Amino acid sequence: MEYVLEGEDVISLAISILCGSIIGFEREYNNKSAGFRTVILICLGSTIFTIVSNHGAGSDDRIAANIITGIGFIGAGVIFKDKLSVLGLTTAAVIWTSAGIGMLCGIGFHFLALCITIFTLIVLSLFGNISYFIDKLSHSRNLTVTFDDTQVRNIDILSALCAKHEIKSRLLTLTKAGGKMNITINVKGDNKRLSALEIALMEMPGVSEFY
Repeated sequence: MEYVLEGEDVISLAISILCGSIIGFEREYNNKSAGFRTVILICLGSTIFTIVSNHGAGSDDRIAANIITGIGFIGAGVIFKDKLSVLGLTTAAVIWTSAGIGMLCGIGFHFLALCITIFTLIVLSLFGNISYFIDKLSHSRNLTVTFDDTQVRNIDILSALCAKHEIKSRLLTLTKAGGKMNITINVKGDNKRLSALEIALMEMPGVSEFY
């Protein structure tokens, strides 16, 4: 069966590109891994698959349903973890949201797609100030420090270092392997103090690793 291009589909594609451009500009401006063109293509691709689903035999919605699964793989690709934090979660969420906006465009909910685009931009841009406020609050995390020797005094040294940076600490586990001592403690403090503690551990003699 031959498909005839409909005006509604053209409008859906155009609005999809517009919504993706708005969100993508913010991502590109902040130098994120999923930038301007990437977000546009994610939004546009979701719209295309939704249109295909709408015009499929028997209005098959399995294509649209699988968009969510497919976008999940793309989102997972931008998430990576270092020893102390997980990065890319916001970018993955933006990819997921952009796909949802694209699907809204594909089914003809253009005004709703534009509204959600604006809401997404507000969350990304204005809510950042709230994130800065949250960073000033105390956070709790587990920290494992590996010392090059097995001296018990390492526990006191680590506790004193935490106290110096005004960080509350609590011993969780203590293990010894290969002539080294692993001390796991729970630390609580704001991000500024925790970052200062990490720098101090990097410069401390006898510490081979921490995470």
